[in-house]
Amino acid sequence: MEASPSPEQLAAQLVDLLDVEEIDTDLYRGKLGNDGFGRVFGGQVIGQALQAAQRSTEEPKIAHSLHAYFMRPGAEDHPIVYRVVRDFDGKSFATRRVIATQHGQPILSMTCSLQRPEEGLAHQDTMPEVTPPEELKSDRELRLAMIDRIPERFRANFLRPRMVDIRPVSPRSWLDPVKQAPAQNSWFRVVAPIGDDPAMHRAILAYASDMSLLGTATLAHGVNWMTHKLQTASLDHAVWLHEPFRADEWLLYVCDSPWAGHARGFNRGKIFARDGRLVASVAQEGLIRLRE
Repeated sequence: MEASPSPEQLAAQLVDLLDVEEIDTDLYRGKLGNDGFGRVFGGQVIGQALQAAQRSTEEPKIAHSLHAYFMRPGAEDHPIVYRVVRDFDGKSFATRRVIATQHGQPILSMTCSLQRPEEGLAHQDTMPEVTPPEELKSDRELRLAMIDRIPERFRANFLRPRMVDIRPVSPRSWLDPVKQAPAQNSWFRVVAPIGDDPAMHRAILAYASDMSLLGTATLAHGVNWMTHKLQTASLDHAVWLHEPFRADEWLLYVCDSPWAGHARGFNRGKIFARDGRLVASVAQEGLIRLRE
């Protein structure tokens, strides 16, 4: 049996995955993922697109928001090309438009705003009091505990090594879902320390922000992809980056879903650093289609 990769190897894989290659001016190529779904994870495309926008912008401007629309699913067996359009370069702000294409067709369109750091009025929401991550089981440990009950066709994907360690504060039931309030909290971080490049940490947060979020809307209805014929996909995704942070240190993802309808679910997220700072906010609408 092939040995599982170490946490350090997994962290290096994530950094390598999001380290887009510049193939020409404002043209970048993203590496292939290996999630095993056949379809590219949306967070990967967002993270790589953000890296392309950041690479095309000179310091000291740093990314503070992105807004992305998914148009087509990406395939895992073919690289994604990112074309950057420099819509605006001002003294304080820069705006980039990134088109991700595969097989000659756009799969994602993203706009990104970058700002020269400056001081201003400040306030923030308060971080909720939750169980610290050291007292919680990882998502992998929770999955291992129920693996004997998981259908054989789901097991390989269910237990694949994760590059991001997620620790749910209140674990959901995969096999016996019940209707509950559409809200969930979880801690997350890269499984091992990485370098100090702030742009990479922002790209990893953008990558991880697509985890857990869409499923929040399904909690109110007691359904999930394992127990029901549920078709889900991200439709759009927005991230606002407020404060500096490290993606290899624990971050708390506070998610809720205020609305669902018409085969769509709307979800919101707040990401806090361990010291209570609100470092990012997220919003997403996704397809949630329950088939007979």
